[in-house]
Amino acid sequence: MSSLDELAAQLDRGRLLTDPDVVDAYRRDEAHLVEPGQPVGVLLAESTADVAAAMRWAHRHAVPVVPRGAGTGLAGGATAVDGCLVLSLARMNAIREINPEDQLAVVEAGVINAELDRAAAKVGLMYAPDPSSYEIATIGGNLATNAGGLRCVKYGVTRDSALGLEVVLADGRVVNTGRRTVKGVAGYDLTSLFIGSEGTLGVITSATLRLRTRPATEPVTVAGSFPSLRSAAEAVSAIVAAGLAPSLLELIDRGTLRAIDEWKRMGLDDVAAMLIAQADGTDSADCAAAMGALFEAAGAEFVAVSSDPAEAAQLLQIRRLAYPATERLGRCLVEDVGVPRSKLPDLLEQIEQIERESAPHGVRILTVAHAGDGNAHPTFVFPPTDDGRVPDAVWTAADRVFRAALGLGGTLTGEHGVGALKRRWLELELGSDAMDLHRAIKAALDPTGILNPGKGF
Repeated sequence: MSSLDELAAQLDRGRLLTDPDVVDAYRRDEAHLVEPGQPVGVLLAESTADVAAAMRWAHRHAVPVVPRGAGTGLAGGATAVDGCLVLSLARMNAIREINPEDQLAVVEAGVINAELDRAAAKVGLMYAPDPSSYEIATIGGNLATNAGGLRCVKYGVTRDSALGLEVVLADGRVVNTGRRTVKGVAGYDLTSLFIGSEGTLGVITSATLRLRTRPATEPVTVAGSFPSLRSAAEAVSAIVAAGLAPSLLELIDRGTLRAIDEWKRMGLDDVAAMLIAQADGTDSADCAAAMGALFEAAGAEFVAVSSDPAEAAQLLQIRRLAYPATERLGRCLVEDVGVPRSKLPDLLEQIEQIERESAPHGVRILTVAHAGDGNAHPTFVFPPTDDGRVPDAVWTAADRVFRAALGLGGTLTGEHGVGALKRRWLELELGSDAMDLHRAIKAALDPTGILNPGKGF
């Protein structure tokens, strides 16, 4: 019996795929610039028992395991390595419980983010995290990268909505972390440890998640056009300094707006920068009016305030079109840096300068931002190369942006994760002692190094 036959015999309900043409579809995530390896097979797990059997088998045979959800990651965290078993949790998609009394849900890792939110809406609740890929991204992937989204400026990132996890360890043991209670400080915070660990410490199979009361009325939306990226960013700083609590605050630069306009003809060609904000809750009208006034004080050329759901949907569609519109311009390196919110104007100004100096080398930088969090997404656009390699000029520009963010007291990644793309820069942020601590934790939980090797650090 081959080792793969041995694994197949131990599965509960899962399917083991080995056909090369089928396996190929599972080798990559959305980080297309990362070259994938060749797996020995793909396991379509359907239960925690399947995942545990796979990890016991992999631990015994020293086979690398790369967990994946929907494959929407942008840092290469789910990219296959040679000789690995790709462990797909997409079929583990049961919503086990929606509990309105305790405002929580228990879901499997393959549940789609938006489907959980729609299920919560039926009982007057919501699941707050909403990454741009919320209609296709899975909860397991959100947890693995600590994903954020448009609403995280008010409601926090995925970690802020996670109460507990079910995790399969590298040797196949199943542990439960956290609890269902609002408070709880018994033991180390293992839930937070696994969230954002990108599959390097364990495989998350289910989660207990905090739900929140859904606002009773539609949010009020504020949109403004600005003469410069810096003036838009200064409006963001003013909103934060005023203590306002928008439920959404998104920034779009000129290059992105032009890309959207060339595609959809929405009349955005002459706009240098746009801010889109929303306020929900009982004070939404007052909050929106105050934000509109701060837009104008920062130099906005046009400000519109609306409580009409259709108008709000049209404005948010502009933001959600940003990445697909940018993709039409060439190959893309989609990045994700964060700075203290007061430093966002400085970061955006530096990104503009880097773009001007990179343009003669064929590199454009188009930027959108979860502005209320200080989280910018500069996308480096460049022509395809004959050999498929990323030109040095792209990495040079990215290096400059990363160092600019760190120099402003920021971070290399706000929500995409380190994955395979940013490993070379991680020590710049963490320092050598913290890197040693990361390696010690990894060795304790994964002593044979089989969990998602080559990712994170």
